[in-house]
Amino acid sequence: MSPDTAMAHIDIFAPVAEALAAGRPVVALESTIITHGMPWPDNSRMAENVERIIAGEGATPATIAVVDGRIKIGLSPAEREALAQTQGAMKLSRADLGFAVAERRTGGTTVAATMIAAKLAGISVFATGGIGGVHKGAELSFDVSADLDELARTPVIVVSAGAKAILDIEKTLEVLETRGVPVVAYQSDVMPAFWSRTSPYPAPLRLDTAEAIAGFFRTRLALGLDGGMLVANPVPEADEIAAEAMAVHIAAAQKAAAEQGVSGKTVTPFLLQKILELTGGESLKTNIALVENNARLAARIAKAL
Repeated sequence: MSPDTAMAHIDIFAPVAEALAAGRPVVALESTIITHGMPWPDNSRMAENVERIIAGEGATPATIAVVDGRIKIGLSPAEREALAQTQGAMKLSRADLGFAVAERRTGGTTVAATMIAAKLAGISVFATGGIGGVHKGAELSFDVSADLDELARTPVIVVSAGAKAILDIEKTLEVLETRGVPVVAYQSDVMPAFWSRTSPYPAPLRLDTAEAIAGFFRTRLALGLDGGMLVANPVPEADEIAAEAMAVHIAAAQKAAAEQGVSGKTVTPFLLQKILELTGGESLKTNIALVENNARLAARIAKAL
């Protein structure tokens, strides 16, 4: 679909439309973190607070979702709360975004689907928790997130805490390099690991200011280089869970998933829920903190653009 034909399927929330028309900074937000990433009411409180943080930084938040077949660029408080309590929402990526629209379904948008919708609306910056990537054992299962291909093709800056730590971070970085996706660690020489500030893997690139990240993105556009950019923003030190402790929980969760035959799109939600149980709720607190931290940086990048 071209952007012109796509607009027949898109509703842009009035404050977002006004900000875009006026050239003011806008930050896109995904919605699978609401529909699949956190339980209610934590998901609702998190979504509201993240939008408040972005607004407090001087940008306009635009939570993206599909509701009854309409691609929503920005949700009203009532729509956001309804989505937070929706049962059976689809988890939408590039492959099934069009299906949900055609069949008038409701779903949360993954990183890939949110990037697609953000580009259609003219939004260049997107804040999330962590991207999808190469799952452990992917050499047998071929379980690789569509987020990686989307980063290679869609010109949006994605601010995250790196790849989710349940994934194979090393292989995820290799795939991103092969796809030509710049991976920039913010104020760090190593890649963060979602709940933890550090991992064993060096950051491919490092930048220390929102202005420098915006400048890099503008230069890529000027050079005609396709695709987006991944910004890896470590969770605040006060909120992290040590990587050593998380490794034990992740291994236990992955063992449970294998024993129960969990596969496909259900793997990540299963693992996150299992880790929530194993950490006694601490992983959820860290998850919320890192999303808020990413939203703050994304708003500053959007302003710099």
